[in-house]
Amino acid sequence: MKEENGKVYDLEERLLDYGASVIRLTRGLSHDYAERHVGNQLLRSGTAPCSHHGEAQAAESPADFIHKMRLGLKELRESERWLKPIQRASHISNTDILASLLNETDHSSVFLSPVSAPPKHAENNSSFDVQCWTFDVRCSKQQ
Repeated sequence: MKEENGKVYDLEERLLDYGASVIRLTRGLSHDYAERHVGNQLLRSGTAPCSHHGEAQAAESPADFIHKMRLGLKELRESERWLKPIQRASHISNTDILASLLNETDHSSVFLSPVSAPPKHAENNSSFDVQCWTFDVRCSKQQ
């Protein structure tokens, strides 16, 4: 897939980079109780969207796919809630990584935000749109 500016867009790579940036940021926080608490929460929520995206790729139905993508979006929103207190209260030396993470949180949220659930009458093999992407879900019946 290509973005509007012509760059190749790979959501998995983007979410991997996001998680790695969260890891780098949390490693730079001090070890006092407050920053450790906020850092641990951010570490959990900031590394989860990539795994939810991976689970969505193995979805069993369009509704399951949307559910898993929504979980990734929920984690991104939680990450934003933990990044903002760090921004206001911390004395981190690398403010660029914090600004970059906040910006990426906004951008990734757009691509993880499902527009709507698939129609209730959707077949096991159906297509549906999630923002600007169209996903084909092929479901096989278990024997």
